[in-house]
Amino acid sequence: MLRSALQSFGTLKARTPLVYPGQRVGLMGGSFNPPHEGHTVCAITALRRLKLDQLWWIVTPGNPLKSGNGLPPIEERMAASRAFAPSPAIKITGFEASLGSPYTYATVRFLTRHYPQVRFVWVMGADNLASFHRWQHWRQTAHLVPIAVIDRPGWHLKALASPAARYLARYRLPEAASARLLEPKPPAWVFLTTRLSEASSTALRAAAKR
Repeated sequence: MLRSALQSFGTLKARTPLVYPGQRVGLMGGSFNPPHEGHTVCAITALRRLKLDQLWWIVTPGNPLKSGNGLPPIEERMAASRAFAPSPAIKITGFEASLGSPYTYATVRFLTRHYPQVRFVWVMGADNLASFHRWQHWRQTAHLVPIAVIDRPGWHLKALASPAARYLARYRLPEAASARLLEPKPPAWVFLTTRLSEASSTALRAAAKR
């Protein structure tokens, strides 16, 4: 009961970017440690192909599937993301830290409940689709918001052969219909091919240590 009360209090402190009813908003979660060209390729592809008004980079306190050892403070990663973001339509936010849960499902549920007139879409790279079945409540997440998957080098076939892709296969829209992704009631998803970037946060951190 106490934990539930604390989480509810946390949602009252969560401050998201300004958004208006009817807007189309993409959601990209990640540690952004550091932000890189792959993030911008995903963001710009989603903004253009999905006809979005905004795209939020949700800088997370940490990834539940990864070790948080050595993760810089969220304020530092947000500042780096602001400096790196290539478009004013990309909004940098750390509101997830106030929700009391590191899981995407909790984030999406909070947003869809608090902004029922906003059309949200979850945006992720193909590497994340490959492991999506390991995310907490991933099926429920797919039933809350549509999903746009952006191709990543070396992940195309692995992503489309993943358990999550197979489970959601009948809800997949053709790429040519990507602009309509936010119209049907979820689940709905699309796989977007685009210019590929080899950049990754892991590689950048390794290079920085040399």
